Amino acid sequence: MPGPKDLDPSSSPRALLGAELRHARDQAGLTQDELGRPLFVSGSYIGQMEAGTRRILREHAVRLDELLGTDSFFTRNCEVSNKSRYPDHFAEAAEAEATATTIREYAPLLVPGLLQTEEYARAVCRAYQPTATADVIDELVEARLDRARLLSDPTKPMLWAVLDEAVLRRRVGGAGVMAEALRHVALLAERHRIIVQVMPFAAGGHAAMGGALKLMAFTDAPPMAYFEGPGTGRLDDDPASVARHELAYDLLGAGALSPETSLALISSVAEDYAHENQQP
Repeated sequence: MPGPKDLDPSSSPRALLGAELRHARDQAGLTQDELGRPLFVSGSYIGQMEAGTRRILREHAVRLDELLGTDSFFTRNCEVSNKSRYPDHFAEAAEAEATATTIREYAPLLVPGLLQTEEYARAVCRAYQPTATADVIDELVEARLDRARLLSDPTKPMLWAVLDEAVLRRRVGGAGVMAEALRHVALLAERHRIIVQVMPFAAGGHAAMGGALKLMAFTDAPPMAYFEGPGTGRLDDDPASVARHELAYDLLGAGALSPETSLALISSVAEDYAHENQQP
């Protein structure tokens, strides 16, 4: 089949490339599972590439052009669609996050990125990169705040966050920064823009002690789980694996403080920080 024109980088290249993949697959008479087999990926992975929630890697692009007869179209355009301002290990997750209808996140140590204030984000970025230039830190903070603009929509995505009590107690940036950060989370909860719960220290062991967990659901793609560690990140779309993590999150929410009690605790700790910051 003749190859389509190259994509315009200003026209949502990830979504356009995914739409072209779906069209080419349909033209070839292949199901998502059938196209996934020679790429050694699942049919749901193909679906996520078509929906724009997963990037098309170069090695996959080359093979797609061979299988679909698209005259190097995907190879030529995958670099355009994969450009990101985020670190490589997080880029796919950030892009998936932007198209999710529901985000459920367990945060064991830090306020989730979507809920961070500018000064809190700056303190986190500086802690991660103590010798970086001010310009580098500014770029990282700007990218993080841009992500948070997802919440400017009054209804979507639905965001449900469970914060470990350590998130409230760990002094990131000092008392003033913490007061502002927790007040921001409390305000979003008070406005019913987010659901937030706190997993208290007193609860002891729980189902998500392995680390941070983010679950994302989409309108036209299978759900995904995202795990992150120092300088690493992994998206998981295996249905059985995602189902296990969804159960873990349900158990986590059942064991955490209620949203009402959590909001009261977050507000109280914020006031403690604010009072401390005012002391001479």
